[in-house]
Amino acid sequence: METAHLPSRKDVPVEETWNLASIFPTIEAWQEAYREVENRLPEIEAFKGKLAEGPETLLRAFKTTEEIAILAGKVFVYAGLAASVDVGDQQAAALVGQASGLMARLRAASSYIQPELMSIGFDTLEAWTEENEALRMYRHDFDHLKRMAAHVRSGEVEELLAMVSEPLPPSTLPAYAALVNADLKFKPAVNSAGETLEIGQSSIGSLITHPDREVRRTAWENYADAYLEHKNTIAAIQTQALRRDVFYMRARGYESSLQAALYPNNIPETVFHNLIDVFKKNLPTWHRYWRIRRAALKVNAFHVYDIKAPLMEEKPRVPYEQAVEWIAEGMAPLGEEYVRVLREGCTTARWVDRARNRGKRQGAFSWGTYGTQPFVMMSYSDDVFSLSTLAHELGHSMHSYFTRKTQPYVYAHYSLFVAEVASNFNQAMVRAHLLKTQDDPAFQLALLEEAMSNFHRYFFIMPTLARWELEMHRRVEAGEPVNAQSMIDLAADLFKEGYGDEVAFDHDRIGITWAQFGHMYMNFYVYQYATGISAAHALADGVLSGKPDAVKHYLDFLKAGSSVYPLDALRMAGVDMTSPEPVEKAFEVLADYVSRIEALV
Repeated sequence: METAHLPSRKDVPVEETWNLASIFPTIEAWQEAYREVENRLPEIEAFKGKLAEGPETLLRAFKTTEEIAILAGKVFVYAGLAASVDVGDQQAAALVGQASGLMARLRAASSYIQPELMSIGFDTLEAWTEENEALRMYRHDFDHLKRMAAHVRSGEVEELLAMVSEPLPPSTLPAYAALVNADLKFKPAVNSAGETLEIGQSSIGSLITHPDREVRRTAWENYADAYLEHKNTIAAIQTQALRRDVFYMRARGYESSLQAALYPNNIPETVFHNLIDVFKKNLPTWHRYWRIRRAALKVNAFHVYDIKAPLMEEKPRVPYEQAVEWIAEGMAPLGEEYVRVLREGCTTARWVDRARNRGKRQGAFSWGTYGTQPFVMMSYSDDVFSLSTLAHELGHSMHSYFTRKTQPYVYAHYSLFVAEVASNFNQAMVRAHLLKTQDDPAFQLALLEEAMSNFHRYFFIMPTLARWELEMHRRVEAGEPVNAQSMIDLAADLFKEGYGDEVAFDHDRIGITWAQFGHMYMNFYVYQYATGISAAHALADGVLSGKPDAVKHYLDFLKAGSSVYPLDALRMAGVDMTSPEPVEKAFEVLADYVSRIEALV
């Protein structure tokens, strides 16, 4: 009997890995940069109590802080990237601990800046921007601070809040990552012939889309069972993250954790609630899809592990090189620079770490910082799903590329709310291109299945988890008890509503879904996938239909960074997310995909 094994990290080809040496060529160079940041922190502290001296002093303080922060960002990103591809690498894990501590000290060293700016007064700051042209670019930053003034504390309290950011979460996220990526042991999946296939975070995606139903069943069950086996530990980590959110909510004077998460980006809470309301109203579209799939698969009982089952006998094979070519073709409407940079990133510049190896962390992401190239982590599996994941992460990467190229450091970080627009925009563009140019019915079906899988994650799983997150925060805010079983029961109830009577229900295995997403440790992250996919399809439709200036407006959106608020950046691109209309329109896209699949099967 044969067993499929994942290789160790040292055995994967270098061309399948990212170019981490582009940040620091050696560990020694990283350590030198670490010491430089450490030694320069007093330079930031030297301006404490002096910012009111005048615009020239303030500008020097800004430039000094930014210069040190840029280097610290590289130190932090290098460590995090090294640990992501091999969570068993103890040296990399140690670097992450060092880098996290350094970032906390940097925040503490600069924590006096906002309270001092407020004491100077916003009228004075406005006058200084008129006097000093170099200081003028900070106007939006000052306006943002004015909005946040009620939630900024005294210099002493801000310093304390910065200091506790190291022992408090998100320090729980590394603990969660170490548990689920290194310590969780999964029983292997088993195919219909009795052969075993290794389950890992880098292989689970390909296993739950496997044509052999026994592979899918055993992969899904054994994956969930490993999380259930450690449910109490994961719940304890999750509870600590929830308490972190409530602590910061109260420390900064917000009324709820939701408000604390949305207010800094100037996003009304109605945006969140509009999404949930539209999602609940459109659940019958999902129920219809489950029925179509069950009939196509000819199964008596339709299970969660059938949701991504291929509806054709053989999945189309899409090698990495072909995926890059198709993505480049799909993004061609955005112009020569966009396509050229994307191609180089996927090939010679080695942005993408696509290897499948033991110890690689779950999921996929794009990361980087000011002064580095973008970095994409994923586990490429030579299929349409991996093609789409690559397009998604490259959307993030190109967003980062244009933002960092265009904006000064102060505005070179965009919010998560707009990040998920750029990634889903790429998927929508590439999917539309392939549906138009690849007319083989089997390939068309594979594309539509991938589209539905993507919508299932972002337009079904994520809104459901957002509802879960809202209720869990409410319980902690109210002082109610929370534990692993209450978390599982709540998730099971919400997913039961979503799946309806069309999906066979396995209470605990479905209820543990919340534990399988590291996003749950990032205060109200997941709803932004659903708002993002809604805005993305609206903007892609504008480009594909030839709407005047749609391409220019979209590229301007990518370049905006945080120089404007997220909702304003999206309005500039052509979509208003304060209205439920984009979410409604996205459900129309979803319904169209369902109808097209029904016609093909």
